[in-house]
Amino acid sequence: MKILVTGKGGREHAILTALSESPSKPELFAYPGSDAIASLAKCVKAADLDELIAFMKLEEIDLCVAGEEAWLIKDRGLSNMCEEAGIPCWGPRKESAQLEASKVFAKEFFQRHSIPTAGFVVCDTKDEALAAITSYPIVLKYDGLAAGKGVAVCPNADEANAFLDDVFDKRIFGEGRLIVEQCLSGPEISIFVSVCEGSYHVLMPARDYKRIRDNDQGPNTGGMGAVASRDLADAALMQRIEKEMIAPTVAGLTKDGLRYRGFLYFGIMLTPTGPQMLEYNCRFGDPEAEAVLPMVRGDFAQYCLAGSNGNLTPDLIHFADGWSVCVIQASAGYPASSHSGDVISGLDEVSGARVYHCGTRKNTAGQFETNGGRVLAVVAQGSSRIAARDAAYANATKIAFDGQQSRSDIARMHFE
Repeated sequence: MKILVTGKGGREHAILTALSESPSKPELFAYPGSDAIASLAKCVKAADLDELIAFMKLEEIDLCVAGEEAWLIKDRGLSNMCEEAGIPCWGPRKESAQLEASKVFAKEFFQRHSIPTAGFVVCDTKDEALAAITSYPIVLKYDGLAAGKGVAVCPNADEANAFLDDVFDKRIFGEGRLIVEQCLSGPEISIFVSVCEGSYHVLMPARDYKRIRDNDQGPNTGGMGAVASRDLADAALMQRIEKEMIAPTVAGLTKDGLRYRGFLYFGIMLTPTGPQMLEYNCRFGDPEAEAVLPMVRGDFAQYCLAGSNGNLTPDLIHFADGWSVCVIQASAGYPASSHSGDVISGLDEVSGARVYHCGTRKNTAGQFETNGGRVLAVVAQGSSRIAARDAAYANATKIAFDGQQSRSDIARMHFE
């Protein structure tokens, strides 16, 4: 079996690792991949999706797995183009991927299918947004894809005005609308679900930490770490989430005529009055994928292939007991900017943990160096949350590079 994964970051490194450990032992390809991913998969060069599809047809790829979200909505859509070419794709069609690509689309989907979510107003201009803000704190969300940075929780007018300037004046995310949303409180939880038309399979829950500094201080990032365990949510909570959010979502997709085959991430806030939907991601989360995928047992490759062909087969995989903790190491200046070219030391000293490469490259001397905002994900498992956390941090301290940033409270905050 030949499998190609689209993407180049830590999530894709984790997906490819899980595929490589499958008993079916597929031959792996990545587009565009990275220097670290090249140890697992053949990295493919293509100028655009048309060239990529042509390569997959020539190479007789059996399965395309969507890693990065951008390809799902680019051009005619990765999944749509694969279908036209007769290539099974584990990733939703372009029209269904609007659940992630447009926050307005998602909020209106919540409303239409009676899925609990915060109150909101859609704004086309800065003046409309200012008029919609009646109290603080307030949540402001850019409508389109923004690599996890298009959401601002604003405690006061100064921060709200600064974000509105970014969206409407500077257009740092591009053209697009804005959502002014009620600010909810409580810990978040990420629920991953495999969806295949009208069927679904609930996977292991996780929790990520989005802010750059401890105690959820500082600006949002793409994610500074994550924790995953089947013990993260009790049976009663999972049943409520399934009844109020997962089942209505899958039924809503069918009702709206939105075909969906792939992973679907439910970002949920556990408020004092019950779970509320925050967002969908139409793929595995990042860095949650790095925490969840080491816990997969069974044949992950065959599971994805079967789903892409319309046969969701939960019995092909299961999840290990215990806990998994992921600690992200980011480069200097992140998230406002990123720094490249800083040599990374200590990678060969890691033991009893995995290291996924989020943003690295090899220099002319063959050393890994920084090449992006989030650089590495150090991940360890344990029978308890504390054991997994201790193992992840013990290994993270072995790795060093100039300007390195990480949080010290992953898998501790919201638990103690």
